Parts: sequence; structure tokens; C-alpha cells
Amino acid sequence: SLDFMQALNDMETQIDDRARQLQVIEDILSSRALNNAVSPGGRPVSKGWLSSYYGKRTDPFNGRQAMHKGVDFAGKLGSDIVATAEGVVTWAGKRYGYGQLVEINHGNGYSTRYGHCQQILVAVGDKVEPGQKIALMGSSGRSTGPHVHYEVLKNGRQVDPTRYVRASR
Repeated sequence: SLDFMQALNDMETQIDDRARQLQVIEDILSSRALNNAVSPGGRPVSKGWLSSYYGKRTDPFNGRQAMHKGVDFAGKLGSDIVATAEGVVTWAGKRYGYGQLVEINHGNGYSTRYGHCQQILVAVGDKVEPGQKIALMGSSGRSTGPHVHYEVLKNGRQVDPTRYVRASR
């Protein structure tokens, strides 16, 4: 009967060890899933086309060379603009140069901006999910026609959104 108790004890230890290992695996997988949810991925529009890339280009207003710190998706006035990752809205309103702007903080040093909106459908403090409709496409601010100016910021600095746009979910 002492052998039986010892065997039971050994089994309990093995089960505890397994439970700890599974917890570690679960933590790794959930942090990976969170990373995917908060890293910008895919397009900020459900309909529309990429009309201007990130980088040096001719400014449509003054004809001079200027840095374009985002990508533009053109489309129909009033079409959907969607969040490219989970996050919290940190700006929803007018901002110089952007017209009506939505900015979302995704944690992990990432944030995204959606400029020139016709109408904003979220408020500061709102939690948003990937693919959630946040605004309608417009031409507000410094704009030549209906489009969304989309920026990805890493630690407060604009980076080329193209690689994130291609990383579709």
C-alpha cells in the first residue's frame, strides 16, 4: 500500500509538471496571437486601390519634391475605412494637413493613422478590432479627391506601411 501511495504521489508530480508545461505553451501562443492582433496587417479599406506610395514624391499642391509619410488608398466617397489591428482610439477629429483623422494606438510601439475622412465613426477611448469600420472615406484637409491617407508609426515615427499592407491576415 506504501508502493501505491508512492505511485500516486509520482503521478501527481507528473500531472503538475505537465500542467506547468501546458501553461507555458499557452502563454507563448496567446502572446503570439496578441502580437498578430496588435501588429498592423492588411488594407485600411474594404474597397479601393493603392493610389500613392510612401516616399519622396511630387507634392500635388505645389509641384515640389516632398516626403509622403504614408500610403493613399483611393475609392468612392463614403466607402468604409477599417482598422488594420486591434487597439484604442487616441485621436478622432480634425488635425492640420490630415483633415478628419483617426489615430489608433495598438500597443507594442505601433499606432496607425487614417486621414482625410468624410465622417468619423469612433471616439477617443474606443477599443477597436481588426477590420472594424472606423470612418468613411472623404477628401477633408489637404486632399485632391476621395482617399484615405494611411500611416503606420513604430515608436512614434512613420515607417513604410507597404510591408504591413501586404501582411494581410
